[in-house]
Amino acid sequence: MSDKQTYTIDEAIAKVKEQAKEKFDSSIEVHFNLGIDAKKGDQQVRGSISLPHGSGKSVRIAVFADGDDLKVAKEAGADLTGGEDLIADIGKSGKIDFDVAVAHPTIMSKLAKIAKILGPKGLMPSPKDETVTTNIAKTVQELKSGKVSFKNDDTGNLHTVIGKKSFTDEKLAENFQALFAKIKKIKPTGVKGEYIKGVYINSTMSPSFKISL
Repeated sequence: MSDKQTYTIDEAIAKVKEQAKEKFDSSIEVHFNLGIDAKKGDQQVRGSISLPHGSGKSVRIAVFADGDDLKVAKEAGADLTGGEDLIADIGKSGKIDFDVAVAHPTIMSKLAKIAKILGPKGLMPSPKDETVTTNIAKTVQELKSGKVSFKNDDTGNLHTVIGKKSFTDEKLAENFQALFAKIKKIKPTGVKGEYIKGVYINSTMSPSFKISL
């Protein structure tokens, strides 16, 4: 359910909090309706951003690497680490127990074995969202501190979290503005016509409210 009116970001945040009746500290989500052709590779909208105030979301991180990089990953706070052994385990069981996958470039070719498992869930590491990296420690630490990745879905919509209900209105607004600026900045060159058709905000269980652009 959504409200047909449009609101400033400050008004929309206030409305969401007013309607968020959950007893737990729910996530605040933003949804972009993009004027892209999701079937075209050159119109994919994908990236990552370190939100000014973090996401408030606890993320489980899997790191695919070899040798010393595995030790570095564990020390940085990765929840799951491994190389070909981890790839084989996932390929055999199909089980995914993490929210973000990070990979060293040298192991990317081996991840092809489980691409059909990771891909549909948006978990395949990619240079575009900086999850393919030689700086494993920095990437893991940024993700743990609130860096979020985003990618449009098959319908041309994009969904991500900008914080928690417990965040102040100001922090949520600043996180939204940073995300909005990032989405605008990475507009694919192949997009013709209106790029951002609509932006909506809601909590985990509240109605959504349209933000005036």
